Amino acid sequence: MRIAHVAVWTRNLERLREFYETHFGAKAGSKYVSQSRPFESCFLSFESGARLEIMQMPSVADGADISGPLRGYAHLAISAGSEDDVDRLTSRLADAGCEVLSNPRRTGDGCYESVVADPDGNPIEITV
Repeated sequence: MRIAHVAVWTRNLERLREFYETHFGAKAGSKYVSQSRPFESCFLSFESGARLEIMQMPSVADGADISGPLRGYAHLAISAGSEDDVDRLTSRLADAGCEVLSNPRRTGDGCYESVVADPDGNPIEITV
């Protein structure tokens, strides 16, 4: 397995995209705008093959206000390899007592994923 990407919340998607493009040579993919909720994201690809997902929504908090997601780290994504592998790993983690935050599903932007919590409660996205 390999880490598929790391995701961070931001209040200004374009500013963060420009920062990583300008200073780290990232190449931005197409911006995704959800049709069902106020959410936008963009994947940034680096020469090494690493990817960073930057995500924006109005309820992103600064830390004191916990009504929405906190600005910064959002989740760690791990590529399992295939949709069947996502299903199997999610089931295995649930059987081991991990909290499943989101069952395997196809997201609005076409990704197949599930989300489980690590022992500290940090979200781990399991993806193809």
